Amino acid sequence: MSYVSRGKRYDRDTRYVTTRITADGRDGYPVAPDRYRLVVSRACPWASRAVIVRRLLGLERALPMAVAAPVHDERSWSFGLDPGGRDPVLGIERLQEAYLAREPGYDRGITVPAVVDVPSGKVVTNDFPQITLDMSLEWLPYHRPGAPSLYPGALRAHIDSVNDVVYRDVNNAVYEAGFAGSQEAYADAYARLFARLDWLSARLERSRYLVGDTITEADVRLFTPLVRFDPVYHGHFKCNRQKLTEMPVLWAYARDLFQTPGFGDTVDFDHIKRHYYLVHTDINPTGIVPAGPDPAVWLAPHGRAVLGGRPFGDGTPPGPVAPGEAVPAGHTPLP
Repeated sequence: MSYVSRGKRYDRDTRYVTTRITADGRDGYPVAPDRYRLVVSRACPWASRAVIVRRLLGLERALPMAVAAPVHDERSWSFGLDPGGRDPVLGIERLQEAYLAREPGYDRGITVPAVVDVPSGKVVTNDFPQITLDMSLEWLPYHRPGAPSLYPGALRAHIDSVNDVVYRDVNNAVYEAGFAGSQEAYADAYARLFARLDWLSARLERSRYLVGDTITEADVRLFTPLVRFDPVYHGHFKCNRQKLTEMPVLWAYARDLFQTPGFGDTVDFDHIKRHYYLVHTDINPTGIVPAGPDPAVWLAPHGRAVLGGRPFGDGTPPGPVAPGEAVPAGHTPLP
């Protein structure tokens, strides 16, 4: 598949389906347990945010999840991991079918995460930044006992400001570097990325978490690119000033989160590598998937507890991974 336009910068299509699922149902879709299906790919960093937040908040029963296969084509994500190649609840082979049910002739990005209304088979939203915030705020009655406050009111403006710069200079900048169609576009994205990583390192040298003394939405949004950095972004996307393992503060911070229940137990390194190296044929035409790096390094001691902080605040860690949702054996290191 082609993602690079020669001579041009990479421009993400942000024309999302922005309908919201809310407690009061003002967009026509009220929060209701077991009515919707969260469609994700464990390969995708944007979808992985939703997987983590859903697990931290304990929404597994209220908001069931479908996991798409890691490799897709121009027709969209498929359900090739399921028996018969169909999602067992939605009954469809490709996520594209749910988008077309919502809007015949749909011509925008068919992206994950997406929330599908099961009775109608229509996509409700693929607005990934809002999906996780609504999990925190609108789905509150269905949170597990002891669920953490990931988007507390007193810190919301601060979280938003951090999220804005992390999105621009980390989350999206790695794609702007990897899919750059000119040397100038690549150099700009590369410079912004590493300047922001240096800024984050200085910030996290003094604080265990990005905002306040507990895990928040900001940490979730930074974790997903960090966990992909050495397996994908460093080589495949040419973000190669340093590996994550060569940035001591960020590497320790990322390991701290990885070893926190709800983070590392959702990561699938096999899916991550197969997606990027097999789908992006314009920058990896051979389709060779690298064997490394060794994921066992994620279990090395991180030493971040000396900075204090309480991962879940007044709450508690999530329990065991829900039945049927465990990452396949060998796809991620387990403590």
